[in-house]
Amino acid sequence: MNLRSIYYAISPKSRFLVRKLYYLPIDFFSFISRSKNKLVPNKGDIFIGGGDFATQGKHLFDLLKKYASIEPDHAVLDIGCGIGRVAVPLTGYLSNSGKYEGFDVVKKGIIWCENHITKDFPNFRFQYIPLNNDLYHLTDKKAENFKFPYEDNSFNTIFLFSVFTHMQPHEVQNYLKEINRVLKPDGKCLSTFFLYDDQIESEISNKNRSFSFPFEKGNYRVMNEKVPSANIAFNEDYLNQMIEKSQLKSENKIYGRWANRADKDLYDFQDILVLRKAE
Repeated sequence: MNLRSIYYAISPKSRFLVRKLYYLPIDFFSFISRSKNKLVPNKGDIFIGGGDFATQGKHLFDLLKKYASIEPDHAVLDIGCGIGRVAVPLTGYLSNSGKYEGFDVVKKGIIWCENHITKDFPNFRFQYIPLNNDLYHLTDKKAENFKFPYEDNSFNTIFLFSVFTHMQPHEVQNYLKEINRVLKPDGKCLSTFFLYDDQIESEISNKNRSFSFPFEKGNYRVMNEKVPSANIAFNEDYLNQMIEKSQLKSENKIYGRWANRADKDLYDFQDILVLRKAE
């Protein structure tokens, strides 16, 4: 059993506690040495992604500039905003006429963002939405029925980093529908996935692979049957049908490194899709 399997075997609340305890010495040293930037959370509080928080945030921001055409005066929506990894670099980019909205299922991330970002940048707003997700939060409120708390045609730019990689198909379908509703007619949505087709399915299903999806569920595959939302890969044809059903269209697709088919100039791990409203 590898470390990832052990991590998934414990409850969502325990996962947060384990991380907090693991990084306690590092966070304590940062506190007493006053060496940490105030817009960087304690390592024990970060529950998304890997690598350096600020470096990863800048990388994701660069992807938005390159593929989603984000502008300083845009209204942007960060779905699954976590603990502000993308919000932080956006504080130095969005103008006073721009606005940021973010929501997440993990309350402590929203509290950190409100205390460290909103108080200095009032055009940045964060909301805690207690939706069920067996990786982060267990509750009765379902993502498949959730209506985004925003008006129609509200946002120029919408993005989801490592969100659809933790959602079941019926939940993804609802989110795609809601993205179409709140996206402006000329807006763009950048989202990340784990995508597969017949050519790579046998490779990614191999349990001996360091990052695999061995459990087949029809049109998608999961990494861990006990925690289905831990990591999910979607069949590309199936996902395209979901996108079309939501009256969106794919404008661009950039494969990441996870399945060894990335463009040599791309350094992202997950696959990227850029979506627009269908004409």
